Amino acid sequence: MALRALWVLRHDPRAGGAVLFSRRYPTVETRAEAFNGSTHVAIPSDNDFLKALLFELRLTDDQSFVEHRDTCTRIDHSSVRSVRVEGGDLWPVVAFQKSGLIYACLPLVEETLEPRPPLLTIRGLSQGLALLFGILDYISPSRKNEAEMSAKIGQLRNLLIQACPLGTPLNTNISSLNSSFDDIQVIPTDEKQPVWRSNTYKGKPQVNVSITEKVKCMQYDKRDVVDMWQVYGVVNCKCDIEGAAPNVTLTLNLPTNGSPLQDILVHHCVTSVDPAMLMSSSVDPLDDSVYSGPYKFPFIPPSDSFNLCYYTSQVPVPPILGCYQLIEEGSQLKLTVNLKLHESIKNSFEYCEARIPFFNRGPIAHLEYKVSYGQLDLSREKSLLVWIIGQKFPKSSEVSLTGTVTFGAAGEEHPTDYVCTGNTAYVKMYFRIPDFTLTGCYVDQHSVQIFAPGKPKITASRELISSDYYIWNSEASAPIMYKSLYY
Repeated sequence: MALRALWVLRHDPRAGGAVLFSRRYPTVETRAEAFNGSTHVAIPSDNDFLKALLFELRLTDDQSFVEHRDTCTRIDHSSVRSVRVEGGDLWPVVAFQKSGLIYACLPLVEETLEPRPPLLTIRGLSQGLALLFGILDYISPSRKNEAEMSAKIGQLRNLLIQACPLGTPLNTNISSLNSSFDDIQVIPTDEKQPVWRSNTYKGKPQVNVSITEKVKCMQYDKRDVVDMWQVYGVVNCKCDIEGAAPNVTLTLNLPTNGSPLQDILVHHCVTSVDPAMLMSSSVDPLDDSVYSGPYKFPFIPPSDSFNLCYYTSQVPVPPILGCYQLIEEGSQLKLTVNLKLHESIKNSFEYCEARIPFFNRGPIAHLEYKVSYGQLDLSREKSLLVWIIGQKFPKSSEVSLTGTVTFGAAGEEHPTDYVCTGNTAYVKMYFRIPDFTLTGCYVDQHSVQIFAPGKPKITASRELISSDYYIWNSEASAPIMYKSLYY
């Protein structure tokens, strides 16, 4: 359960790629050579790895067909990649892109690489992915501030000495660590205290649990194209409990009609887990294993907030069904948007709005519209319509927008997009529903067991948030997206 190397890379379509951070572990690499034998592929230089990974992710200017990468027999269902380098195929590289940055790592495989072992048998995959998510959470808040982001990346090397010493992930909650060597904790004197529990809490015991589900969606409203949607969930915990190694058991439950959780990844502090929970996978379409809970997680909690587990789920329907039609009539664009809230969804939003961008055009010079519900705003740049639906759908659960748009002369300051050319366009939904999950997953506060003195205070919350929720123009071509395992 170790990593050979990890990287934080930048991808800019105009400026190209850059290596922001890299860390290699020579001792793990020596083990990889011994385990892999003749099938071992050495890690190339950072610049060579960057070029190879950008090529594998189709992020280079060269969009020509490459058989080993683009053949229809190879459809990527996960964030695990095979990156072709000078010495062969570097595998399994865990990589995902978020907000212009690419997070990647190379876990150790403790056997020969030919034939390739099943992903479920590679112990470092889940830990490597959790560590990358920890780095993402640490860097993300500073993405819009270049100086702050550079400072945080500069601190990563010190933080990883604590989080991943000698290539072994011990604490994936990077944000909870201190970048100063002066504050690094010594090994606990209590032999029962795990290394991830750096201090002991004094006070009334309390446990805070929050479930956050994000729903991704691509809707086309076309007979020959399948709509796709999936839920990605994370359970975050903060346990303030006395003792060097308190034992906690938390149970996730589903209602009778709830959607089973799949692709479950657990934090390393979890002491045991039912194997049936880990076998349910969305990657293999032929896998019919279903585990509907309850999902029990016994663990010794870290001192700070941490993500107990990640999961995905394939729910029967998306929460908001939509249809978008954009037709060119002379010098005008005629648009129609229809939205319907599914009857199973809680009709109580913190916010709900539909954003309709217009790329590769000039500013909106004239707009005529009619909305059945809510209000429509025009952005200051006059290139985006924001339809504010508000905190509830009407009793009919349906809303509509119709209108015509005329544009002025295009200038350099107006947004461009490589995909949205011609009438290829989309509506993007933004919403949050508090105290609700699409799977129905919840924490029964009475089922939380704490083996420590004192009566604990248990607080549980949940929420559903939209993430990359697109409704494409049904009157034009649109990019077809395949379901991916990780976000």
